[in-house]
Amino acid sequence: MLRKGFIVAALAALFSLPTASKAAVENPYELTLGGGASNGPDFNGFSASVNGSIGYYFTESLEVGLRQSVTYTDVNTTGGQLSGSTRVALDLHFPLGDKGQIVPFVGANIGYVYGDAVNDTFEAAPEAGVKLYLNSNTFVFILAEYQFFFDHANEASDSFSNGSFVYTMGLGFRF
Repeated sequence: MLRKGFIVAALAALFSLPTASKAAVENPYELTLGGGASNGPDFNGFSASVNGSIGYYFTESLEVGLRQSVTYTDVNTTGGQLSGSTRVALDLHFPLGDKGQIVPFVGANIGYVYGDAVNDTFEAAPEAGVKLYLNSNTFVFILAEYQFFFDHANEASDSFSNGSFVYTMGLGFRF
């Protein structure tokens, strides 16, 4: 019962943030697209991923986003395997430079991973990255997160120590 009370209070605080901001955020929405690929030294298989997100800025520093990743691999498998993850993230941005063109950020996400190559389970991750604005609405970004999984629900230390790093690089747009 107490846990539900904390969740309700957190959601109420989150939804009150837009009204707490006195100044309207210019271009409050964000769309990002990214991808990556890798292969072994013998070129006997490859892995590729596609990532996308949609975000909303409550203030110029606070963003909530929904992220989706899809990965294909045929490395060490008899056939190709697909995996995915869907996450909700909350990030705090620190604009730097005379026009805020360099924007480091830190945050966290929580979501669900699923597919052929992974155990379907919930995950959480601290994250950090940087956005480099090419103009006022377009940027390139790098994001690193450390996903830990809840498939070992009884042993929290095992969940954290058996996590994995996830890196994303891509292009983003504010609108």
